[in-house]
Amino acid sequence: MDPPAARLPSDAAAPAPAPARHRVVCPGCDRPARVCLCHVIPSPPIPTAARVVVLHHPHESRHKLSTVPVLSRCLLNSTVLLHRKLRPGLSPLLDRSPPSIYLFPPSSSSSSSSSSTASPCLTLSQLRASDLLRRAEPEGLVVIAFDATWKHAREMVSASEEYLSRFAVRVCLDFDYDESVDGGSIYDSELLLRKEPYGGCVSTMEAVARVLRAVEANGEEVERRLIGVLKEMVRLQASFLKPVKPRNKLLKKGKQRAATEENGAEAGAGAE
Repeated sequence: MDPPAARLPSDAAAPAPAPARHRVVCPGCDRPARVCLCHVIPSPPIPTAARVVVLHHPHESRHKLSTVPVLSRCLLNSTVLLHRKLRPGLSPLLDRSPPSIYLFPPSSSSSSSSSSTASPCLTLSQLRASDLLRRAEPEGLVVIAFDATWKHAREMVSASEEYLSRFAVRVCLDFDYDESVDGGSIYDSELLLRKEPYGGCVSTMEAVARVLRAVEANGEEVERRLIGVLKEMVRLQASFLKPVKPRNKLLKKGKQRAATEENGAEAGAGAE
């Protein structure tokens, strides 16, 4: 017969759980202490004649790699609106219908003509040649940016187009946009924090910096300071990441079958 198991006294204290480890956050830039940017964020913030308004998607606001919180700390005349669409009553500034531009890349020709994201747009070069900057004086141009994933940004622009059409002109950067080419990532660029949807896409902070270069009297200096902060943000983040091997894109069943048949036909032709 086995001896009875030893029993602890009823008043014995249970072992205390290990204390939870909380990430230390810098009170200056509200970022994790290990990637603090206080040493590069301009103090005081950069003054600009242009007023920057960023429509920040609620989902994107929770993303740790979003550049919008850093951008808003760098610019004195900037406002961040946490919403999915622009509409009357959301921004007193926009409700005054000031001369404005909103940033969004051109769409491919396959896009539906009824979609707002298929509407024509000015490049920065064309913007400088237009009279929009003159009409914006003396208060300054309003620059509107949409911060979200590519899918959500399309939806946000489409939902906001009716309101924006009253006073804003769509503008795109002087980049080559190609939806058939994969966008860059933190591994191959010092300005990208994560994978971009396709070639020519950039972060919100870089897009705003490029526009301010074109519309500000001291635009080159403003762009240089903003890009400097973005480069440091990417550098710090990259130090905590390990390179990953690219994965082959998975094809849908129909395309996969067609590709298999095509490869088989080529192999048969080569054997003849």
